[in-house]
Order: sequence, then C-alpha cells, then structure tokens
Amino acid sequence: MKVALLGHRGKVGSALEPALVAAGHEVRGIGAGEPVDVAGLDAAIDFTTPEAGEGNVRACLEQDVPCIVGTSGFPLEALGEEARERGLVLFHAPNFAIGAVLMMRLAVEAASYLPHAEIVELHNAAKRDAPSGTAKATAARLGGDVPIHSIRLPGLVAHQEVLLGGTGETLTIRHDTYSRDAFAPGVLLALERLPTLPPGLTVGLEALLDFAPSDEGN
Repeated sequence: MKVALLGHRGKVGSALEPALVAAGHEVRGIGAGEPVDVAGLDAAIDFTTPEAGEGNVRACLEQDVPCIVGTSGFPLEALGEEARERGLVLFHAPNFAIGAVLMMRLAVEAASYLPHAEIVELHNAAKRDAPSGTAKATAARLGGDVPIHSIRLPGLVAHQEVLLGGTGETLTIRHDTYSRDAFAPGVLLALERLPTLPPGLTVGLEALLDFAPSDEGN
C-alpha cells in the first residue's frame, strides 16, 4: 500500500517507518509543519500530537484518504461522522500494542469478580495528555468511574497497571512497553484490515482481533 506517515520523525513514527517499509508498504513521511499532501494514497497514519492530530486527520479525509490514528487527546467523533459521510474509514486505537489489548480484556474479566479497581498509568515526560487514552479506555470498560493515577517521568515509555481489590486479596494486571517497536504489529494489522471496516469511526484494536470482537465505533 502507499501510505502517509504523519509524525515520521517522532518517537513512534521513527520506529514505525522501517517496519512499514519492511512489510512492503511505500511510505511518504510528513513531518511537523509540512503540507499534508496525501492525495492518491491508500491510507494515512497519524502519530503526532493532540494539537496537530485533528487538523491532520481532517486534511486527509478531505483528500479522500482513510486514516489510522494513534494520537490521543483530541475528539474524533465529529471526524468519524465526516469520514462516514465521505464513505471513508477512520480507525483509532488508544494503544496499538497487542499486550495492552490483552491487559484491558483481562482486567474486564477480573472486574466481574473483584469490582474495586484503580488504574496507574506511567509514560515518558514528553507525553502531553493525561490520563492516557489507554487508561481512559480501560476505565470505560470497567465502568467509567475508576480512579486513574498518571505519572510522567523521563526514562519511561508506556506502562499501565490495573489494581483490583477484594476481601483479603488484590490482583495486579500490568502491561509494559519498553520499545515503541511494540506498536508496529498493531499498525500493520490495522492497515491490513482497513478495507474490511465500515465507513466512519471504529475504535479499538480489539475490533480487528478474532479473540475479542468490538461493538464500538461506527
């Protein structure tokens, strides 16, 4: 596929670009401040900032290019409606690491037995939004009223714990991302499945995985 990678010089983009090329995709890198010229491409992938992401996605949709969005911290609902009206797919995942999706799934299952939960999410100091998109998505799956504790420190990449408590016991479910290379398999899967998704917004990598069909989005 011919794809645009917005944010190709960033922490995630610089890890994704070689993975996309190795998988046989033709990549057009678009950096900060550069024109969002994606006309004629098969898809666009955005891993930028909350301030830039919304405008990037809108520019891609206006050029009739479906989008995969890894950026969090800006609303996607209106953009999803615009994508639906144009007959385009807009896919967003709070986290593209397969292990993170499993962590959320296991937390939901455990919460059926241990309903008292709190979330601790830890990210690099450069991450702008807090709580993270993954933490908010996890809280929503657990009922939406779960306390979230955000930590931003140098040296971290992306980490999350879900702590569940019961009488005389606790259970901790933790996922650690040590390298942004962990996001590449999820992005490649999203590219592969993009033509099979309905127009409009689809949310969550679990929507693409056989073990956990999603009822979100659209």
